[in-house]
Amino acid sequence: MTKLIFMSGSASKNSLNKKLAKHALNVAKDKGADVEFIDMKDFEMPLYCTDWELENGIPDNAKKLKEKFQSCDGFFISSPEYNSTFTPLVKNMIDWMSRPHEKDEPILSAYKGKIAAIAAVSPGPLGGLRGLTPLRTMLSNIGVHVIPTQVAVGGNDNFDDSDHLKNEKFQKMIASQMDEFIKTATALNA
Repeated sequence: MTKLIFMSGSASKNSLNKKLAKHALNVAKDKGADVEFIDMKDFEMPLYCTDWELENGIPDNAKKLKEKFQSCDGFFISSPEYNSTFTPLVKNMIDWMSRPHEKDEPILSAYKGKIAAIAAVSPGPLGGLRGLTPLRTMLSNIGVHVIPTQVAVGGNDNFDDSDHLKNEKFQKMIASQMDEFIKTATALNA
């Protein structure tokens, strides 16, 4: 069974991107994937700094998160757009997990051979679209295969009172993306 991680690039309690990640998780689960939601609020880490690492080592939360990434086939990130790019939270997570945590461990072992799907949601008309291009570029540069289909959910009032995505157009887009995500992760990790 394909094992997939779902997460948001926001730690905010009522994040629209958490809602989108959880919606995508439920779609993937219904399609037969083994899924897990990761809340970055549960994995707080200091800002990456070489001096901090030399003095303190790798944070325990970075080690725990890296183990989860190493054991999955792929991951889904729904990231808010901050000034036309992805969030500092995503960048910091990726930087800490890229560091070798064990002696002789390859530097990008959490990412090599992994499949990713990316999305964004924003009340703005572009739905966070501008932040997906730099996220795709960075993930590709560290050895992640990012599937071509990405989803940007724009506009207000996209979720109901139970946090379910209610716009049929966006529901279909996420369903199609999850089909591609699961198919690619299954094929490349067979």
